[in-house]
Amino acid sequence: MKLDRERKFILLASTLASFLTPFMGSAINLALPDIARTFGLSAVTLGWTVTAYLLTTAVFLVPVGRLADAVGRRKIFVAGISVFLVGALLSGLAFSGVALIVFRLVQGVGGAMIFSTSIALLASHFPPENRGRVLGINTAATYTGLSLGPVVGGLLVHYLGWRSVFFFALVPGLLALYLVTRAFKHVPSVPGESLAGFDIRGSAIYGLGLVSFMLGFSRLPAAYGFWLAVAGVALLILFFYFEGRQPRPVLETALFRKNRAFAFSNLAALINYSSTYAVGYLLSLYLQYIYGFPPRTAGLVLVAQPVVQALFSPAAGRASDRIAPRVLASAGMGLTVIGLVALSFISQGTPLVWVVLGLVFLGTGFGLFSSPNTNAIMGSVESKNYGVASATLATMRMMGQMFSLGLTMMIISVVMGNVRIMPENYPLFMKSLRLTLVVFAGLNFAGIFASLARGRKGSTPTVP
Repeated sequence: MKLDRERKFILLASTLASFLTPFMGSAINLALPDIARTFGLSAVTLGWTVTAYLLTTAVFLVPVGRLADAVGRRKIFVAGISVFLVGALLSGLAFSGVALIVFRLVQGVGGAMIFSTSIALLASHFPPENRGRVLGINTAATYTGLSLGPVVGGLLVHYLGWRSVFFFALVPGLLALYLVTRAFKHVPSVPGESLAGFDIRGSAIYGLGLVSFMLGFSRLPAAYGFWLAVAGVALLILFFYFEGRQPRPVLETALFRKNRAFAFSNLAALINYSSTYAVGYLLSLYLQYIYGFPPRTAGLVLVAQPVVQALFSPAAGRASDRIAPRVLASAGMGLTVIGLVALSFISQGTPLVWVVLGLVFLGTGFGLFSSPNTNAIMGSVESKNYGVASATLATMRMMGQMFSLGLTMMIISVVMGNVRIMPENYPLFMKSLRLTLVVFAGLNFAGIFASLARGRKGSTPTVP
């Protein structure tokens, strides 16, 4: 695949951004115990330092994706990197747990701007026959960030403290911003649509519904948590009803109703992220509390999963240009189930090799799933809907990650209570961990059928 100058710049821009955000996310996992000690946070509150970022990203993804169609995807993409870096700087300067959570919200806005435009930029500048390969490269960059995050993050936390993780992210972030801005100077601007008629009411209903659901879900089994979650579901149902009657909806709900491949590919993504994202969070705590590993050692163990993901993603992306994406993605979910089941048997005396083996299965499974599934989604829509498709896929990812952490925090809250992880609570923590992984394995197994249900029309990329 020979690239002209314009496409090289676009691929570089998207790849740099795709590296930065997961690097930050995976590096922070190694800093969580130190953050908890600094601010005296409970396990549930500590989880919100991660969930705050994910929740804000999910809330803004769809509206920002539509906004990008109005003012230009490129402008939103560059602005997103800038906002993300501001959030990182403020997080490194946080003076309390509450302040850290607030500054992570700022990062979430920047993340939404990046996620809603990066894949759309690639899909709109590369032909369908090369799309899988390019998306594979982009996905590999994501997993490279995930791979380096635990290693670099563990070393930074060990030698310089948890704040250094945020400050370190400024270096590649500023470099990415410089290269992205320089690159776009050589690419002609594509005019956007008018801002007139932007669906503000739909965006508000969507945001309120999502926040209400996730806040309520994280507070279960409390009664007020149940009613918040119910209110969130009701608002999201209202959102879909409302959007179907808007001339310029913030989300094209018709894509879910009339495009089977699009709907079930997004459902598969939602399920896969819901059943895998919090595994890194749980194992980071497990390795540092139960094994007594310092952050740098825990990071070296956790790196097994994203390294395998990064190795498999480009090959899986290339293969999805020739082989039915649903076959590759479904096989990947099957391997992920095996990894989750293996990890659900760990205890306080489990050999480390068993943990690494489980991570290798997870990495292989996710590597086979991600690129082909993304290719199936982008290949199932016309080019005019690339922005919506990109934002929708990113929303499924963020919602899945939030649900994964929310479910984890709910199980910990029910089994262990809202207490700090101390030696006397280790047995309850291990019970929470194993129960969560069993639930994740069951959820991912069900997701295999959602992946297969996309039908033969979603088996190969279509020419928009």
